[in-house]
Amino acid sequence: MLPPGALRRPLAAAARLAQARARARPQALASLATGPRQNNSIFYEIRTYDIKPSKMKEFVEMVNKYFHLRTAHSELVGFWSAELGAMNKVIHVWKYDNFAHRTAVRHALANDKDWQGKFISAALPLIEKQHNEIAYLVPWCQLGKPPKEGGVYEWVTFQMKPGGPALWGEAFRAAINAHINTGYTKLISVFHTEYGLLNTVHVIWWNESPDHRAAGRHSAHEDARVVAAVRDSVRFLESQQNVLLVPLQCSPLK
Repeated sequence: MLPPGALRRPLAAAARLAQARARARPQALASLATGPRQNNSIFYEIRTYDIKPSKMKEFVEMVNKYFHLRTAHSELVGFWSAELGAMNKVIHVWKYDNFAHRTAVRHALANDKDWQGKFISAALPLIEKQHNEIAYLVPWCQLGKPPKEGGVYEWVTFQMKPGGPALWGEAFRAAINAHINTGYTKLISVFHTEYGLLNTVHVIWWNESPDHRAAGRHSAHEDARVVAAVRDSVRFLESQQNVLLVPLQCSPLK
């Protein structure tokens, strides 16, 4: 016969283990959902505007003339117009220290009479659609700069399978590094969305010219290391698209 309490002790231990696993599960799921990111509160707002076709030239002229009023309030990373892959579209990226910083900036802009009067009131009728996303840099990527002014930027958007960088981050990083190692292109940034369409990754590359990019891509497709890395990463890929961008005069990334 078992001594008194002999059965209760294993049952109690099993119950405690089950409770511990239940407490750990939300944290594990949260990690799987978001994956690792930069160890600070800095984030980036990606704004995309579709401009009325007949008003694109006018819009760009207004940006170049008045955008110093906007950059007086917060840091502009880059401002581009689409050349290939989209038409009459502009993309601009803003850096914020945290969400309170962005709220303060938006409040200041709403009360900036010069900004509202000289740019916003005139620019809004030229815009057909606006879209924004909030994104973080992936932890293994710092915001880069091109080796020289001039050239073109390629903005590549990857829609990844749900799970975040914890699921696909390692394979995706290997594919990016494989392209970097070919030497034909310069990595500027890798963003992972926090608000907007989730599990979206935006990669910005710099190239000397569209022809230089085309030649480099052709060589990369014949590189066994690139092919192997890309084949491994596409297991987690749902779709992708790219746009060739040209920096505007006001863009810090030229």
